[in-house]
Amino acid sequence: MPLISHTPAWKSLEQLWDRTAGLRMRDLFEEDPGRCERFSLEECGIHLDYSKNLITDETMQHLMALVRTADLRFWGDSLLRGDKVNNTEGRAVLHMALRNVGDRSYQVDGVDVMPGVRAVLKRMRAFADEVRQGRWLGHTGRPIRDVVSIGIGGSSLGPKMVCNALRPYQSHDLRVHFVSNVDGTQLVETLNGLDPATTLFVIASKTFTTQETSTNADSARAWCLAALQDQAAIARHFVAVSTNREAVIRFGIDPQNMFEFWEWVGGRYSLWSAIGLPIALAIGPDRFDELLAGAYAMDEHFVEAPPERNMPIILALLGIWYNNFGGADTQAVIPYDQYLEHFPTFLQQLDMESNGKRVTRDGVPVDYATGAVVWGQPGTDAQHSFFQLIHQGTRLIPTDFILPLRSQHPLEGHHDKLVANCLAQAQALMRGRTEAEARSELQAGGIAPEVIDRLVPHRTFPGNRPSNMLLVEQVTPKVLGSLIALYEHKVFVQGVVWGVDSFDQWGVELGKQLAGQILADFREIACSAGVDSSTASLIRRYHMAMSD
Repeated sequence: MPLISHTPAWKSLEQLWDRTAGLRMRDLFEEDPGRCERFSLEECGIHLDYSKNLITDETMQHLMALVRTADLRFWGDSLLRGDKVNNTEGRAVLHMALRNVGDRSYQVDGVDVMPGVRAVLKRMRAFADEVRQGRWLGHTGRPIRDVVSIGIGGSSLGPKMVCNALRPYQSHDLRVHFVSNVDGTQLVETLNGLDPATTLFVIASKTFTTQETSTNADSARAWCLAALQDQAAIARHFVAVSTNREAVIRFGIDPQNMFEFWEWVGGRYSLWSAIGLPIALAIGPDRFDELLAGAYAMDEHFVEAPPERNMPIILALLGIWYNNFGGADTQAVIPYDQYLEHFPTFLQQLDMESNGKRVTRDGVPVDYATGAVVWGQPGTDAQHSFFQLIHQGTRLIPTDFILPLRSQHPLEGHHDKLVANCLAQAQALMRGRTEAEARSELQAGGIAPEVIDRLVPHRTFPGNRPSNMLLVEQVTPKVLGSLIALYEHKVFVQGVVWGVDSFDQWGVELGKQLAGQILADFREIACSAGVDSSTASLIRRYHMAMSD
């Protein structure tokens, strides 16, 4: 199959971008009163206004042609059928099955996966209820008050983000913490102030051999045993989310308290599975079901809606428009909700690990940009850190604003100011400020003409900076589920267009492999063959520091 960049659909978009240089968004709004309505849609509790983009009806028609050229329908159907769309690892990708609250069938190798999925969810519900209601007792007979989830990557980022985003729905009687970094500081600081007798650890690792997770789990086990002085305590204070029964048993965890998931669950798509056990513990199984229902609703929208009214497809194509034709290397995500502070970090893994690839599924090097650099932080902090660059810098940075219309904490005057700031930023990025407007404003302030001449270049904003506005009534479990699934499907669509395998991550595996080799070198005077001089020098410096 030829690279997408060699197709007529791609070539026509290259020509179209050249003509876009003459577009001014503020003019498009003034000339077309119906622009906002035409470039907006509402699904699954999310209102998407994408009218503040460098697009016309013609742009969207050409972008839709690109989706047809990439044969998105074929790949979407393959995903649903349980085909091995992760072709480099020979795996199906069925995270949609994990939140399938309807009657859709999902199969892998001809076997219906739904009975197994529902059985694990049932066990998660029972266990979460037992802990939350104080019936699960620690080794000394006391109920659990703190849960520490130990994992890394998708086994941590998703659950951590969701638990933080849904903190208003959590009980004050049970606190949930996350440890992912092998830097011992994180574990030590997390355990400070916790009581081993009332602490439950959830060890999340598919293989139960991940270096960072295993190291943290072993240290947590030692901390627990130092206080409780009985090997039998491990079975009451540790549970596992894993597929490696033997390793779980060797650790001391009762296999009855091992929650399984499957090879077709990718790490960055796993919060819907047993990896989400900390979420169910934090917000309760009923709220966890609402999270799943929200994702299911977006799944059904993605599968059923025509491309022209399909929210994930539209977001994906807008990203491609700027990434591949506008030269934008990054994508900013700015949630105007403090509880969503970890959402940009979660999207970093989802997007950059999925589509940060340099070859197609067939191993052919691409000649176009793939996955954008995703970054961001909550507004209004973002306005006082990096928004200067977005407004007046030399880079084109498309921005997604995420704005709840109702606050979880309606302090008088606060939310009005938050919403006003969000809407103002989007408007300012779109409109900018012309030289004439800047001059007029300074003149109205009584500024001397020679000062005006000096200040005008600094107070002129080019505008034409694109953004999407995603409005939600409030960040509830169901809305959050839809929002996460929206971005999952957006990433999938972009991967299909670029022709890459969005579900492997060999770059991550290389780092793990080399880390293991270097760790072995710490035990030797001379480094192993093939270690470069820089790395060898750094290893020697580490040896010297440790021997002082």
